[in-house]
Amino acid sequence: MSATNDSRDIEVVEKLLGARYSCRAFKPEPVARPVIERVLSAAQKTASWCNSQPWQVIIVSGDATRAFGDALYKNASEGKHASDFPFPREYTGVYLDRRRESGFQLYNALGIPRGDKAGYQKQMLENYRFFGAPHVAIITTAEALGVYGAVDCGGYVGNFMLAAQALGIATVPQAALAGQSDVVRKHLGLADDRRVVCGISFGYADEAHLANSYRTNRATIPETVTFIG
Repeated sequence: MSATNDSRDIEVVEKLLGARYSCRAFKPEPVARPVIERVLSAAQKTASWCNSQPWQVIIVSGDATRAFGDALYKNASEGKHASDFPFPREYTGVYLDRRRESGFQLYNALGIPRGDKAGYQKQMLENYRFFGAPHVAIITTAEALGVYGAVDCGGYVGNFMLAAQALGIATVPQAALAGQSDVVRKHLGLADDRRVVCGISFGYADEAHLANSYRTNRATIPETVTFIG
């Protein structure tokens, strides 16, 4: 492959990564099954440790999406939480700063005043309505593979979202859904040896919605990379 083609390939990747964002308002129109299957086919090429391919994916659509969301919303609104993997113990330093900035960008876009905890909670619960998305993918891994199975699933999630972006489909990865793993397990009939990693709500973006009007920042290479040698 020539250097020119190499440049074109990376430009495509850069364009897709630059355009992708976490969509928090979707149109109700469903994505056609062949399009979803094309996303899945592309994501299936994700690298994994020993080619174990630990991800199993459940795609929920149509009326099933609404029923699933109702079950999650009810449990979460009652303050219940259960996850198969421990959530972060705490955010400190730059990680806390980035988390706060991201949250305030969303709240500012939606006109939720700082300190409005009821407003924050109401918006958080929209996770369980999938932000209006017509589809949600639940990603699980094998219990025996532990954290490394989850790491492989993380690679799958990234590639799923990149493939979706290439086809004009908006996505939002959601750890919040993994925080209701007991409801997910019961509602979807998961086997005992499966562990919920996260969900991905997806569909076509409502680009006019204020929740989609901002973009988060990214750290610079010097902030995240050390070169040795």
